[in-house]
Amino acid sequence: MVQNGQITLYTNPNSAFCHRVEIALAEAKADYTSYVIDLNNKPSWYAAKVNPVGKVPAITYGGPQTAPEAPAPESAKIAESLVILEFLADIFPESRLLPADPVLRAQARLFIAATDRLLFGAFIAFFFKYTEGADQVLLDALEEVQRRLPPTGFAIGIWSNADISVAPLLVCFLLMLKHDLGKYPAGQGPKILEILQGPRFARLMEYIHDLEQWPSVRGTWNEVSEASYQRQNR
Repeated sequence: MVQNGQITLYTNPNSAFCHRVEIALAEAKADYTSYVIDLNNKPSWYAAKVNPVGKVPAITYGGPQTAPEAPAPESAKIAESLVILEFLADIFPESRLLPADPVLRAQARLFIAATDRLLFGAFIAFFFKYTEGADQVLLDALEEVQRRLPPTGFAIGIWSNADISVAPLLVCFLLMLKHDLGKYPAGQGPKILEILQGPRFARLMEYIHDLEQWPSVRGTWNEVSEASYQRQNR
């Protein structure tokens, strides 16, 4: 694929939102520079020169290739993972991050809009701010994702940004449940996982398995590293 400008990705290996962008860049076979931002000790230049709100991921695009710490003033600075996914779909149309068919493109965007905050809210509620009822919040969110899936295949049938938007959260869900990692009572993770492995969630689990096996997801996901990080930050 033809690439018309330099790309620098500001990322963190333990961020699901950064993982989205890494998957998309892998799909596009993009040539890019990766710079890890320590979320506990962000460099002062990052907000001043890249993303004023200080969050990751962000990218710079275009302009001359410079050190990540000193991005070219004329380069475009783009933040927010879902915005970056749309941008990458535009500059790498051959990657099919979004399909050419306008109906399928709309369906992909609708799936993303319906599931993004739903999954993130459930993730935070169950794993990091566990309170009474968080189990049901998580299961309801996952059931809603399942309801929106077609009988087979990916979110809109073919692989797209719709799948990239949910893959990092869903594979991390399973990892944390399997290893019983989170603020919930000890042993609750495997109990929820047992429910997910039952007939009620058969389609969702098939979908997550397909996500895990997709090359760009598999190539950008390190389960051992992520499990170690979550244990240390539990």
